[in-house]
Amino acid sequence: MRANALHSSLAALACAASLIGPAGWARAQGAASQTERERATCDGVQQDREACRREAGAAKQEAQRGGLAPAGQAEQNALARCQLLQPAGDRADCEARVKGAATSSSGSVMGGGVIRESVTPVPAPPPSPAR
Repeated sequence: MRANALHSSLAALACAASLIGPAGWARAQGAASQTERERATCDGVQQDREACRREAGAAKQEAQRGGLAPAGQAEQNALARCQLLQPAGDRADCEARVKGAATSSSGSVMGGGVIRESVTPVPAPPPSPAR
């Protein structure tokens, strides 16, 4: 009787593992492939490879903890600051800077910094009438 109960328990456990296993395996494969992509990225940048890998590892740990904010949240926060802190006349320019419209970038972190420039054309005032 005990052998029969043990056999039933093992069968139920195997069935449950087969249902849970693929999802767990997919998550593990996803994390492993993400780590491999980050390592490949570290090989192609002008940064100390070990520092890049340390940063990738720290980001992975923070993601596992649930401490990383979604990418879109930073833009939403910046746009909210444009709405609250800027005068109405500057609001459109602030939103354009946040979204990267009419913005060019140059430089590198290794070179000392990245310079971003936003250009807003302003029409010249009309000429004053001659006297």
